[in-house]
Amino acid sequence: MEFLKNIIDLFFQFKAYVMLPIIIFIIALIIRMPIKKAFLSVLQLGTGFAGIFIAFDFFISNINPAVKALMIMIHIDLPILDVGWPPLAAITWASPIAHLSIPIIIGINILMLTFNLTRTIYLDIWNYWHFAMLGALVLNASDSIILALVATALIAVYTIKMSDWAAPIVKREMALDGITLSPLSSVGLLPYAQFLDAIFNRIPIINKITYNPQNSSKEVSILSEPMVIGALVGLLLGILAKYPVKETLELCVHIAAVMFILPQCGALIGKGMGDVSLTLRKAVQKRFPHKDNLLVALDTGIVMHNKSILTSGIILMPIAIFLALVIPGNETFPLGDLVALISQVSVMVLIFRGDVFRTILAGIPLVISYLLISTHLAPLITRLSKEVGTVMIENTLITSLTDGGNPVRFWALQIFKGNLIALMLIPLFIIMLIISHRRYIHDLALQSATTDIGE
Repeated sequence: MEFLKNIIDLFFQFKAYVMLPIIIFIIALIIRMPIKKAFLSVLQLGTGFAGIFIAFDFFISNINPAVKALMIMIHIDLPILDVGWPPLAAITWASPIAHLSIPIIIGINILMLTFNLTRTIYLDIWNYWHFAMLGALVLNASDSIILALVATALIAVYTIKMSDWAAPIVKREMALDGITLSPLSSVGLLPYAQFLDAIFNRIPIINKITYNPQNSSKEVSILSEPMVIGALVGLLLGILAKYPVKETLELCVHIAAVMFILPQCGALIGKGMGDVSLTLRKAVQKRFPHKDNLLVALDTGIVMHNKSILTSGIILMPIAIFLALVIPGNETFPLGDLVALISQVSVMVLIFRGDVFRTILAGIPLVISYLLISTHLAPLITRLSKEVGTVMIENTLITSLTDGGNPVRFWALQIFKGNLIALMLIPLFIIMLIISHRRYIHDLALQSATTDIGE
């Protein structure tokens, strides 16, 4: 066990954009992909992910001073600092649950594939920490490693199934065949989005309003371009923070640049993974001829070139700041995870067929839940971060807006703690799952019929 722990600790010292290409390269060699082709593919993959990380860091370094200036100007004190997801990952990988979770989740995925319980090959090992984090929190609450492992396994099964159900939507909106999305933080929201979409379809006026930059032609509106939305958000923040003209215009250009760079990085990831995914599916299907239509689950970076996803995320950022100021009970100062809103809403945008209007409507209650949950968990996250030696800010509570405030993980944690309200929400969740499954079956049938007609 100690040897396994040391190997895993060593492995996860690498950044995600280094670790994932290594994993994919090893897999590419195992499935006998030509070395040159495999190397170029994983280099494109790593470069694309590194570009996204660089763009996100650049975005945070530019937007944080503006948000802080705004807070000082309006004399609002939000004592809990959103430092993003890194402390959560540190807490998770320091837990004994993390080192057990990797072989357990891989085993679960293999069993689900073997018994036809999934079509998804869940390659995104980096994002296993989303599952292990629930286990770490349950372990902290119960002191039961068995209960913690059960929690980790159940949320892994749930996420793998949601990756299954997201695949037809990814194919419909992104034209990516055999690819689905992996993170719990995104696909975990699928039942919520499908439920709201069904409701929106039945509400007069709302069911007629559509704003879809992805499908808009250049002649329709200048607002179909994410760069323009980014520049407008920068202008708004600069004005509200009372920046000088020079700094305001620089902020506009900086955010516009991020909104231009992200799609290029997303397209590069998609290009890099295309050949590997196709070769992997063929290799698996060759050994298991009865298994067709297999999927490869990847991080949301692969859809970052979708204009509607980028536009929705960037619009929700100032909305999140405003909500942080007015929501009773919130004490979280949104900073580090603001840019993560782009990734979090990606599956929601695809479910809403690229409709930014519906995404914003669904995103507002989601952001409120992020704020309140991250506020609630801040003392625990701060304490656990100190225990694992994460860099801390003296006399300041820290949290993570989106990953720390994830409603699916928090609800599951409350169920394992026996919270009555959480248990009472189970019937509503079952209704959401039923609606989502029916839509999944409908989308599969529709795509199958379309394929037959095309042939």
